[in-house]
Amino acid sequence: MSHSQTASPKLTAPDPAEKAKKAKPLKRGRPVGDREAKRKELLSAAISVIADEGYAGASMRKVAKKAGHTTGAVTYYFANKEEMVAAVADHVFDQFDATLDLNQNSVDVRSIVQKWLDWTSEEDTDTWLAVFQLLAHARHEPVFASVIRERYSRFRRALTAVLQRGQDQGVIRKDIRADLLADQLSAISDGWQMMLPIEPERFKPDRSQALLDTAITLISPTSC
Repeated sequence: MSHSQTASPKLTAPDPAEKAKKAKPLKRGRPVGDREAKRKELLSAAISVIADEGYAGASMRKVAKKAGHTTGAVTYYFANKEEMVAAVADHVFDQFDATLDLNQNSVDVRSIVQKWLDWTSEEDTDTWLAVFQLLAHARHEPVFASVIRERYSRFRRALTAVLQRGQDQGVIRKDIRADLLADQLSAISDGWQMMLPIEPERFKPDRSQALLDTAITLISPTSC
C-alpha cells in the first residue's frame, strides 16, 4: 500500500455489556417465574389502561405495552379482551371480599366503609375510574354483566351477614332488615366513590370523616 493511500479504519467488536444495555427487548412468549404475580401485574396494567383510555379504548396490545410484555404474553393469561375485563372485575371484588373476611368474627362496619373511602381517596384512583368504565358498559356485555351481578350479589350477602351479626350483638339497628341496610350502605358508598374523583373538594378528610360518622349513625340502634 502506498503512503498516498488512506488505511482502512480498524473495526472493533462492540462491547457485549454495552450492547446488552442498549437492547431492551420486550418480555416475549410464555412468561417465566411466578404465574400469579405475572397475572396480577397484567391486571394492574389493564386497570390503568381502562382508567386512562376508557373501556372502548382499552386493548390487549395497550395492556401489553403498559406492562412491558408482548401481546402474546397477555393472551397466555387471557384469551381475549372480554376475558381480561372479567378478570379485572373479579380482581376488584376480591379486594372487597378480603375486607369482609376481616369481619368474620367481629362487626366493624366502620372499617368496611372506611376501606371503600380509602380506595377512592388514594392518589392512584385508577381502580375506581376503571370500575366506573366497566359498570357503564356492563349492560352491553352480557358475559361481563353476569360477572358483576354475581360478585356484587356475593358481596352484599356477605355484608348482610356482618350486619345480621351486629343486630344479634345489639350494635346494629334491628328495626330495618339487614339486607336492606346492606343495600343502603352499598349505594351510599358507591355514590361517594363515583363523585370523589369528579368533585374532590367535596371530600376533604374532615368531611369524609363526617360522612362516615353519619353512615354509622344511620345503622346504629335507635334510642327509642
